[in-house]
Amino acid sequence: MDASVVGIRLASGVVAPLIKKLLRTEGAGAGLVDRPQRISSYVSWREKRDLDAADLRRLADHLVREALRAPGERPLPPGEEAGVAAALAVTLHALGDLTLTDVEAVRLGPEAFARRLRAAAPDTGLSRDAELFHDRLVELASLHILNFFTQRSTFVAATLVEQSRLHAGTIAKVDELLTRLPRQDGRDTAFEERYLAYVARRHSTLTIFGLDLEPGSSRWPLDAAYVSLEVSRPLPEPDARHAPDARAPYALSTDEALTRHRRVLLRGEAGSGKTTLIQWLAVSATRADDGHIPFVLPLRTLTRHGERLPDPSTFLAATGSPLAGEAPEGWEGRVLRDGRALLLIDGVDEMPAAERDRARDWLADLITAYPGNRWLVTSRPSAVRPDWLAGEDFTEVTLAPMSRANVRAFIERWHTAARAPEGYADLLLASVYTKPDLARLATNPLLCGLICALHRERRGFLPTGRKELYAAALSMLVHRRDRERGLRLPDLAEEPQLQLLQRLAHWLIRNGRTEMDRSRAEGLISGALPAVPVARVLGEAPQVYQHFLERTGLLRAPTEDTVEFVHRTFQDFLGARAALDEGGVGELAAHADDDQWEDVIRMAVAQGRPRERTEIIRALLDRGTNRSVLLAYASLQYAAELDPALRAAAEAAVRHLLPPRSIEEAKELGRTGPLVLELLADPATADEHEALMAVTAAGETVSEPAIPYLARFSDTMSPEVRRTLMSLWGRFDTREYAREVIERLDPPPTDLAVRTDTEADALRAFTRPPGLIVTDRVSRPALSELFSRVQVAQLALVRLRELGDLDFLRGQTELEALSISRCDPYADVTALRGLPVRVAHLDPDSPGLHEAIGSWTGLRELELYTSRPWAVGDLAPTARLTRLVLDAPEVDVTGLSRHTGLRVLNLGYRWRPAGPADWAEISRLERLEELAVPDEVLEGLLGHVRLPSLRALRLYGYEMLPAELEEGLRQRFPDADVEPYTTVYEQ
Repeated sequence: MDASVVGIRLASGVVAPLIKKLLRTEGAGAGLVDRPQRISSYVSWREKRDLDAADLRRLADHLVREALRAPGERPLPPGEEAGVAAALAVTLHALGDLTLTDVEAVRLGPEAFARRLRAAAPDTGLSRDAELFHDRLVELASLHILNFFTQRSTFVAATLVEQSRLHAGTIAKVDELLTRLPRQDGRDTAFEERYLAYVARRHSTLTIFGLDLEPGSSRWPLDAAYVSLEVSRPLPEPDARHAPDARAPYALSTDEALTRHRRVLLRGEAGSGKTTLIQWLAVSATRADDGHIPFVLPLRTLTRHGERLPDPSTFLAATGSPLAGEAPEGWEGRVLRDGRALLLIDGVDEMPAAERDRARDWLADLITAYPGNRWLVTSRPSAVRPDWLAGEDFTEVTLAPMSRANVRAFIERWHTAARAPEGYADLLLASVYTKPDLARLATNPLLCGLICALHRERRGFLPTGRKELYAAALSMLVHRRDRERGLRLPDLAEEPQLQLLQRLAHWLIRNGRTEMDRSRAEGLISGALPAVPVARVLGEAPQVYQHFLERTGLLRAPTEDTVEFVHRTFQDFLGARAALDEGGVGELAAHADDDQWEDVIRMAVAQGRPRERTEIIRALLDRGTNRSVLLAYASLQYAAELDPALRAAAEAAVRHLLPPRSIEEAKELGRTGPLVLELLADPATADEHEALMAVTAAGETVSEPAIPYLARFSDTMSPEVRRTLMSLWGRFDTREYAREVIERLDPPPTDLAVRTDTEADALRAFTRPPGLIVTDRVSRPALSELFSRVQVAQLALVRLRELGDLDFLRGQTELEALSISRCDPYADVTALRGLPVRVAHLDPDSPGLHEAIGSWTGLRELELYTSRPWAVGDLAPTARLTRLVLDAPEVDVTGLSRHTGLRVLNLGYRWRPAGPADWAEISRLERLEELAVPDEVLEGLLGHVRLPSLRALRLYGYEMLPAELEEGLRQRFPDADVEPYTTVYEQ
């Protein structure tokens, strides 16, 4: 370790306040004394005892932490921080034992003074590196101690005036060195600034599909394009064991999910926005002021030649970054070792299946070596098994299909960025909302982008099926508008271009790749040109390749010497064409169990002639695996003409897979389309598990016919089925789903999440008052409209920061349970007065809140977090509490004993009894089963309280009680478990 590192890391502005605490400051004097003072008279733990041993240790801990805080080479081996801090505290304590005078100390200088200080202290017993680190900190402290002496008003010896100036100048020079000395971490910082700027530029734009706009406008800012989607975590198997927090599904925005979890495996279908999310996170990291460094690692690039996956030192080189040779040696390792890396690993599904376990081992090794970083890994849903990264503590989430709100936002932003004619966005939105087939296709950013481009290109005409959509998109992409831009290019029809492009797609599919070398692409084109001679109008293979890359919009070059299709969907569609042209029906069926061939087979059925469709579907059924049977059944929707007997055989075969046994099987079945609705369980006779599987599968179809089917489960009593029905709301027409499913639930929902103004506007009439959870994206006007027409029995308001007032709750005569959490703390709560609230959970700090609570005549349960004093006597005379949880600075329990039915009492960590009368109030609670108080009041509790019904005593601040207190508690409350209360409630 470089002995100078510690000494130049800490500026005087950091060290001086810490060292000043060691030394006692005297009042102002005349300015001169006739003799210098001994050092022992200055230290804070001698005469005045301003600083004790524990304070000294905390000061040493702080000094060590500050010395280790800066990025760069770590000067101390891991695990030795506490030892150094303890030794430093002992050494600094030796100040009180020195017999030197202040004058003598200053004359010694900081280095010699530090040696005297170390000699006066016991041996540290540290390792060599730790002792060196300790010694440098002592020297640094000595420098500031001596400077303290020179600045005292009583230190005016004439011979030391110049020396005082010298020491002050020395510290100023140390500060200056911080910005001038060439340190390793200085080089790291300079490079990181350049690297982050490169990442921001590299990933901050997206391509507008299929449009030739004015030069420089064919790419649009990621900020304008990005739509934050939601992720969900699936329910576990019914018979599986899971931690309690893993049993419930949830839906979060992608940003929230990746903030909540440090390691995430994100699954998403082709075109669902995984790569765009990677770009967004990378760019966001460059703007955040948290020191995180993003590494974007596309696996298709890293394993292009089947080579070993890179170690951190080759991350930049492996991804083709032009900055690879400029990074300071070992920089990547230092970033990961410090826990500052954001590793964005894209496309596990784009590796051959045989290589995916190798990628998992690579990830595991990296995490073992560098555990403190943030990780995101993306994959198609079926590419890896559900627990693929469970052993590395990854949380698995799935990108949800775009909601109607997402689709609207995307379409509006697309048309704004593309400068489309006025009114086009509204026309397309109307089409998407009224045509079920089109709405089913608009479920991910890729297809939404294609639909937008086709709608503009064809002036409102849109294809209605998946095959037609892809065919139209290909036609648009290979016929760019070069002639309209005045470019003189050879005229080449669409079909010859597709014939050559499908050769590239077929090779990639057969070899399990999504990316190939440029030389191989040119070789494939060269081999195909004799069969497509008309394409020679473009030139030889290199010229044809360049034309495809620059003019069609179907290919892109991640690096100078590689090429890939702009999206896997086009690769699969064109690969299916090539397979049919080569008579490869047997090859298609042979790959039925390979997830990378799934869409290829479907598109082959869609594009094939009747005989070819028959051969493919029959071969899939003959193969007989679950996946091949499902794939055969899923392909029926793409077969415009098919032998009725074969169609019936496929439908019969899939019946053996019903009902699905797991959530994933149900989703896979649902993705086959609305035909599956005819085969799902009868809602009238399905048991709880069958109902959950059926609802999950029907929801996955995202089709209009699914709504009346789902509505038939409206009287289910299963909590999981009801929760799933509510979670599907965002996938369908908001108003129709609310009317047909949500509002018909019987009994009405008690925890229905209302997340947008659109959802709030959709709710009109329930059979009985429901329970709603309203979150921060619902506006104040939308709340007023909602509660003007809907009575609610339970209501939770969460994170509504701009409420202003709660007047929208006037007239809510059925409201019995109210929760207000993290909302506008000073909202006017006058409207709460007189409501029939029986259960309340509140944390606002509004002046009138206590008066409103006092008006609730039927109150039974209260949980209150407030900065204002509170008194039990403020409750309504008719209120009879069974549960009371408080966090208030001062609580008056007078009158508590009249709540004879109270079973749970939590007085908060700040409560202190005013006297014996308070204990008497508590002692009269003969039915009390749970009590929470600070451990500081235990002696009073033991001396005054007997509670025969008590079963749980929970103590704030409880760590280790004296034996006599524990014994006393056991004798006084023999049936109660004593345990710590670890949660400290705050505003």
